[in-house]
Amino acid sequence: MNTATATPATGKRYSVSVASRTNFMVLAFGILVFIVLVSFPFWAGTPWTRRLVDFFTLLALAQFWNLMLGYGGLISVGQQGYIGIGSYTLWLFADVLHINPFIGVVFAAIGGAIIALPAATLVFKLKGGYLAIGTWVIAEVLRLIVANIKRTGGGSGITVQAATKLGTEVRVPGSYWWGLGMAVIAMAATYFLLRSRTGLALKSMRDNDLAAESCGVNLWRTKLYTYIIAGAGCAAVGAIVAIHLLRVQPAAAFSINWTAYLIFITVIGGVGTIEGPVIGTIIYFVLREETSKYGEWYFIVLGVLAIVVTIWSPQGIYGFIARKTNFFIFPLQRKLKFLQAEQPGTVAKAEEASS
Repeated sequence: MNTATATPATGKRYSVSVASRTNFMVLAFGILVFIVLVSFPFWAGTPWTRRLVDFFTLLALAQFWNLMLGYGGLISVGQQGYIGIGSYTLWLFADVLHINPFIGVVFAAIGGAIIALPAATLVFKLKGGYLAIGTWVIAEVLRLIVANIKRTGGGSGITVQAATKLGTEVRVPGSYWWGLGMAVIAMAATYFLLRSRTGLALKSMRDNDLAAESCGVNLWRTKLYTYIIAGAGCAAVGAIVAIHLLRVQPAAAFSINWTAYLIFITVIGGVGTIEGPVIGTIIYFVLREETSKYGEWYFIVLGVLAIVVTIWSPQGIYGFIARKTNFFIFPLQRKLKFLQAEQPGTVAKAEEASS
């Protein structure tokens, strides 16, 4: 999208653009890929459909976690708390209130947002590593509360009966489409949020919160928006996982492994980029499928790769690519082009400068 105007002082015309022709070509290709993915359950087998449910849920979670750390500077190691809350909220609405499980995903997201509101008032009083520990403590408190409720099955968990009654032919494609939808929603929400004034506040807060506050940024409100969006998104993904696995157990739903996966995916792909979690999820998914059969070597390979990438490129794989090419699939920067006509009647030449 281009807009052209003239400077009042010099009269020179210039245009401001965000996306280039290459970005529109990538967008067209992405729409084609999306159409193919939507039709995937109709022509692919159930095993691969199940695998892609895991892929899309991890991608959505990584995008929400990256939104907090990569753009808001919020270090959270407790997102598993919202994943677990989303799973149990899905069970509550599906089995107790007898609402369709796929509709229950929406209520799970609302439940995650409600829990995130009072949690934010506690964790935002902390900074840095203390904030990370605070989010983990909240997740553990939620796990202990759920594990001590007999109605939810206690520590052994409970089966989502409403999901089992759907049948494999309905449940697997439905989980797949919900997972795909959440991945797209996570990327779209991150992109449009960062293109807004709140996005500018987020990035300024990440770079220097004191300077951002001195420029008029409301730090608490900006952090709250980000935390609630991430909490609601993770809770919705937790509900999808509950439908997919049919059973909810505190040790699995509130496992710290969820955050460990998100840290690996985001750091490998590139913190602070929308493209980074996509690359990180692909790498993690391929490694998991190829090396998990070798037992402990699976974790060794993940650890070695994380060390190598962080030493080679602290900004991650896509951070290295963006530094070399200055190209972003999801452009956020505005580009300025000055339009000058050298002689009357000649075609204007564009001198491009990045803003």
